[in-house]
Amino acid sequence: MALDLFAGIPVADYAVALEWYEQLLGSPPAFFPNDTEAVWELAEHRYMFIERRPEHAGHAMHTIFVDDLDALVAQIADRGLDPAEQETYSNGVRKTTYRDPDGNEIGFGGAPS
Repeated sequence: MALDLFAGIPVADYAVALEWYEQLLGSPPAFFPNDTEAVWELAEHRYMFIERRPEHAGHAMHTIFVDDLDALVAQIADRGLDPAEQETYSNGVRKTTYRDPDGNEIGFGGAPS
């Protein structure tokens, strides 16, 4: 079964969010469906998008697992963003969480170090 994933993040101020997500993800969006949405392709057929929807802003919670969490967190720090939280679960799995200007949570997870 073919599968595409689109994970949406509602934001209040599109321009501010666009800049923040470019900083977090390290690239401009892959495409713009319209004037109030921007889409990043995180991996083949796996997309994350922001959309101006102020009435819903601040309620998204997404976690993306990556191969090298330490390298990604260092790259994001080099772009000027610091995590809001870092945790290690009892099984050793780690999670680093960032919060956008609206309070949406974008987490990156990784295997035990």
